[in-house]
Amino acid sequence: MILYAAAPVSAAAAQSILPKSFAGWIEASNPAVISQSRQFDSANAPVLNEYGFGKGETATYARPDGRKLTIKAAEFKDATGAYGAFTFYRGPEMKVERIGTKAASANERILFFRSNVVVDAAFDRITGMSAAELRELAGMLPEAKGTAENLPNLPEYLPKKDAEENSAKYILGPVALAADKTPLPADSVGFNFEPEILAQSYTTSDGPLILMLIQYPTPQIATERLRAFQAANTSNALAMRRTGPILVIESGNVSSDEARTLLNSVNYEAEVTWNEATSVSKKDNIGNLLLAIFALIGILLLIGLVFGVFLGGIRVLASKYMPGTVLDLPENAEILQLHLDDHPTSE
Repeated sequence: MILYAAAPVSAAAAQSILPKSFAGWIEASNPAVISQSRQFDSANAPVLNEYGFGKGETATYARPDGRKLTIKAAEFKDATGAYGAFTFYRGPEMKVERIGTKAASANERILFFRSNVVVDAAFDRITGMSAAELRELAGMLPEAKGTAENLPNLPEYLPKKDAEENSAKYILGPVALAADKTPLPADSVGFNFEPEILAQSYTTSDGPLILMLIQYPTPQIATERLRAFQAANTSNALAMRRTGPILVIESGNVSSDEARTLLNSVNYEAEVTWNEATSVSKKDNIGNLLLAIFALIGILLLIGLVFGVFLGGIRVLASKYMPGTVLDLPENAEILQLHLDDHPTSE
């Protein structure tokens, strides 16, 4: 649960996260700006630091009909951190909502995140328009820029069949790993390599299972970490395999058929971006150059033919309609002859 006690700081010290008003809600007092994670949530400050907490803000809003709304927002260095904090605070009792990027609700409390901002909203009472009002708020929140707006790709690898709703936990450090009670030995994870961890609970006919994905920067690091996990798994409580830079680790009744199927359902697919041209451009194609040369020759021949017909036509017309003029002098029509027969050869 997020705590709502915070030490107020001058709003001019940082750019505001929350708007002055939205969807008929108006700020009832100046917002409290929070610069340190312990002021935002003293019990879970180390977890927030692992997710890259930047700053926070709390505000109370009111409507003319007397309703009240308390909102607490936290801005992280990127969308990955916001997603992690959202999964940390989201409880399994919450139901999914369509607000921002992801959202969940429990009674009068609605938790959501958009880009790199997490919002925890507490209504005095929920109405049919509460979700729509927060959707308007989500569209007014600041957004991360560049690569900071990218979400992690690990959720794409999680199987959806038999998954428990709202059970996914995204972890970036050992404190969150311990707080989420994820059954992974922290010493084997190797947090110095900056791995990303995603744990998801599943319900099967053979009992509950927890599937954990650990993504490392390279497959070589993942291979080395797999050996560390295998060495620590002396009781065979975990099943594990590697696919690319991702370790797939499973806990529960790992010997069942459903557990083996779930373990083998995660497969890494590399995406390769090739920046070099894969085909020859028109200007670099020798065939196109030869065609252009022949086309130029054809144009020149056509121009010569047109001018030849034009000049020849003028001569014909001049001889018919203007005989004896400069255009029809007899010497102009003479053919140059060498007269070789007029000079006798010596014997």
